Amino acid sequence: MALHIETLSLISTVQTAVLALMLWAGTHPGASVARNSLHLRAAAFAVEAAGWGTLAAHAYLSPTMLLLGGNALNLIAMAMSVIALRMLLGEPLRWRLVLAIGVIGWLGVGWFGLVHPDYRYRVLWGSVAITLNMLLNVEALTSGFRWHFSRARNVLLLFCVMAVVLVVWRSGQLWFGSDQPLATSVPSATNFIYISLSGMQPLFASIGFLLLYNEILQQELHLLARIDSLTGVKNRLAINEIMPRKMAQSARWQQSLAVLMIDADHFKSVNDRFGHAGGDVVLCAMVASIRATLRETDVLGRVGGEEFVVLSSGTDLSGALRLGERIRTTVESTSLLVDGQALRLTVSIGVTTVMPAEQDSAAVLHRADQALYAAKRAGRNRVVSASMDDDQVATLPA
Repeated sequence: MALHIETLSLISTVQTAVLALMLWAGTHPGASVARNSLHLRAAAFAVEAAGWGTLAAHAYLSPTMLLLGGNALNLIAMAMSVIALRMLLGEPLRWRLVLAIGVIGWLGVGWFGLVHPDYRYRVLWGSVAITLNMLLNVEALTSGFRWHFSRARNVLLLFCVMAVVLVVWRSGQLWFGSDQPLATSVPSATNFIYISLSGMQPLFASIGFLLLYNEILQQELHLLARIDSLTGVKNRLAINEIMPRKMAQSARWQQSLAVLMIDADHFKSVNDRFGHAGGDVVLCAMVASIRATLRETDVLGRVGGEEFVVLSSGTDLSGALRLGERIRTTVESTSLLVDGQALRLTVSIGVTTVMPAEQDSAAVLHRADQALYAAKRAGRNRVVSASMDDDQVATLPA
């Protein structure tokens, strides 16, 4: 049976070009790292399609143009693919290293193709460049190693391994196999298998990349659904999810867990005076003041209009009262200027701690809320603590 390298290359050209078009057209407009990485991957497919096109049209191109042009396009596409994947994963792009691999690879291929012709060394040089790029992909995919990777990462890792195995097999066939060293465009069993499998790689790569893209978008949506859009802190949904985990962790490690409910005093008058836009500025300033008093391990969330909650692991009741007082004084002493007018803001704070046997996070939040309302009734701008019994409160006045 005759081996039609041109036909295989043309099929790969069309397939890769269609994949590039689908990836580009299937991405919603808008600026984000994930979308930019997908667009870059689509552009890489377009460049790769042009590389396959040179092989399909080799009869109409000079050997030098085919050698230098085709390999340049393939190495550029590979470099773009590496950077796109690292961009999507949020890893350092290492574009200088990627560029160096591409340039050195192209120069080596040109040297062993034109200056000192040796097809086996030329293939070996290109294989090393491909392997180095695949190792950069593996390094990005395995960053922050975990025993169980996501499905998308597993697919892409498998693709990288397959690509390395393919180039190693091809080099091995040329050096140790029965085939004579022949240019890729010349029909041979090795070239036929290599081009067939290489032509399928864009399809596998696009599937893995799209799986990873979708996975990351789902993670972003999950996070966005749990972040307060105005202040940037966690919202009620996130707090309701975090509280049980924090309580279980505290019970497991036999640590205390403090819960502080914070509410801005007379905030309606702030909105009446400055409008909702001005009120938003005040809330953001208040959040910044609260954050300045917290540890990195403390959790701050917005659970109402001007009501916030702090979860502080390893903090007992006396420590929670000191933290609440630190928050109160910090907010009170922060100078605010809204629409050119000075404003003094105060907060009331209700404090409680999780009891060792407690498992009901809603009850804990309710107890902190009751302490907060006790602070409001006592005159505001103060810290009030609550025990298991809602009626037992202790007030730390301003």
